[in-house]
Parts: sequence; C-alpha cells; structure tokens
Amino acid sequence: MKNYRLLIEYDGTRYYGWQRQPARSTIQGKLEAVLAVLNGKETEVIGAGRTDAGVHARGMTASVCLETTLTPEEIRDYLNRYLPDDIAVREVKEASPRFHARYNAIGKTYCYTCYDGEVKPVFDRRFYTRLEEKPDLDRMRRAAEILTGEHDFRNFCANPRMKKSTVRKVDRIDIAREDGYLRFTFHGTGFLQNMVRIMVGTLLEVGCGRMEPEQVQKALTCRERCKAGPTVPAQGLCLMSVDYD
Repeated sequence: MKNYRLLIEYDGTRYYGWQRQPARSTIQGKLEAVLAVLNGKETEVIGAGRTDAGVHARGMTASVCLETTLTPEEIRDYLNRYLPDDIAVREVKEASPRFHARYNAIGKTYCYTCYDGEVKPVFDRRFYTRLEEKPDLDRMRRAAEILTGEHDFRNFCANPRMKKSTVRKVDRIDIAREDGYLRFTFHGTGFLQNMVRIMVGTLLEVGCGRMEPEQVQKALTCRERCKAGPTVPAQGLCLMSVDYD
C-alpha cells in the first residue's frame, strides 16, 4: 500500500462541489468510483479542501492510498481514461506515508473572474460572472487593504452556526483588469465556506459605490452578516493552487 499525491483540475459547472454526497454528482465521488475499480476495493480520496457546487479548480491537490503495481504515470493515465471530460488528473506522484492533502496544506490561492467589457465572451462563459457596471479599481483596492491580514471573518462565512474559529489570515489580495476581464486573486492560510465569494461581493459593492471602503472595517468587526456584501455566483471562482512545505 502506497500513498500518492494527485494534482487535479476540473470544470465544476455540473457538480455539487468536491465532497462526496449521496445520490449527487461530485468531484470526490467521481474520483473514488474510478479508483475503487483500480484498487479493487472502496477507496477514499482526500482533497485539500471542499470547493462548493459550481466552483472550478486548476490546482486541487488530493491524497490517496493504493495497492497497485502501476507506476504513477500509469495511474494518471488510467484515471484520465475513465474520468469524465470535465475532470483531469494532471499529475500523480508517490508521497510519504504521512502526507495528507488537507492537514498538510499551508496556503491556498483562489481567483475570481468577472467580465465588465462591452461584448460578452461566449466560449468561456462558464468561468466568469458578467457585471452590468464597471467597478472602480482604486476604491476596491483600498477596501482590499482592510481585508488583508488576520481577521475574524465570521461575517464572510455562509455558515452562521460555525463552531470552530472563524479567524483566518489573508496575506494577499490582487485586483486587475485586462481586456474586459476583472480578476480578484486571494492567497491565504485557509478560507471559510463562501468566504472568497463574499469578499468579492463586498469589494464589488465598494467598487460600484454602494459601500464606502471604510465600511469594510465595520463589516469585519460587527456581528451582522448583512454589513458585508452579497455572495457572488460560484461560476467565477477557481482554486488555482495549494501550498505545502
């Protein structure tokens, strides 16, 4: 029995997120179904995180224990032969027995893509959110400075009954516009459920003049979820990479 590290990308449009769910199509469920045949028994795949329904990934890391004589490249090719076309395993490597995709992760990068140009792009329509307004970058960058750092992001979490700590550290927020695309890139030690989508919703409220940058501080410190912005649609969000030592 060996432990393997997988690098996976997927179009999350038609899936109910990463996590296995009864009678629902998920990324983890698809991977485990193929690996169960390869491994000859029920097999658990551990992901670095749990992307929500409709969220995509270019660099999800997962770990799995397998009893097989196949090489890592042969495991990769086997998976890609039987996985649906919207899921691909880019890389398989043998890992140390103690490697755990979730517990060993020390950071993640997410990118949220919007489009505010004049003519909507057709061929990547599943991977961005169309905006009817053109937000002001300077205002959003001022607000992003307030969100950067270690804070209690309770009001930026979709789970109001969260019992574990809601303190997270976001060490970088980049906002850039190019050819009509508006991209928000976040790097941090970890993110709460819907946290990135709520941060983007808040920054867009500021950029469109419905909130002042200084109000973001109140959204962080008060106990009212409504002080933060809305949760933007899942389709614009993509997990870009996961960091390990």
